[in-house]
Amino acid sequence: MDKKTEGKTKVDTGDKTMTREEAMNRLLELTTDVKFAMLTTQDKQGNLRSRPMETVEASEDGTFWFFTADHGGKADEVELDPRVNLSYAMPDKNRFISVSGMGEIVHDLQKKKELWKPSFKAWFPEGVDDSHCALLKVYVEKAEYWDTPSRTFVEVVGFTKALLTGETYKNDDKSHQKIDFNKKKPADLSANKTV
Repeated sequence: MDKKTEGKTKVDTGDKTMTREEAMNRLLELTTDVKFAMLTTQDKQGNLRSRPMETVEASEDGTFWFFTADHGGKADEVELDPRVNLSYAMPDKNRFISVSGMGEIVHDLQKKKELWKPSFKAWFPEGVDDSHCALLKVYVEKAEYWDTPSRTFVEVVGFTKALLTGETYKNDDKSHQKIDFNKKKPADLSANKTV
């Protein structure tokens, strides 16, 4: 639960409290080297669907941006149910991040121009003027991460000890955190439909 303390919004990370800005900066730090996320949405039948998406921007205000078509597939699914999940993974660094939030299809020509890369022409040959070129904006609500690059040996020793002694494995280090940004959801996203 958020608490106002000395003008700064605090967020719950389970074991410790940090400002929303500190928590968001930590999340951005963890995801900065990972270009692609697996975006999960829910289809009409209630099935979860995931696909790789290139993160074109992650902002300190708690939004992640992606280019997408404004019709079919993920766009239709976000319109039906804006709850989405982004999964980032860097197995070589033992880093895994899960971000949940609300998705919205956005038509903002200025933002598209700001984020555009020539490689996106493969999907949108007419560039930002393509009639179906849109942005997917994800408002971060919660995040969870596992980050153990410097603790791998300690983790292996602890896990091995648990296997040998039959005791339950406990990860005492703070490499796994849950962050609840408890951000207010944008006003009824379904009311903001633009095609």
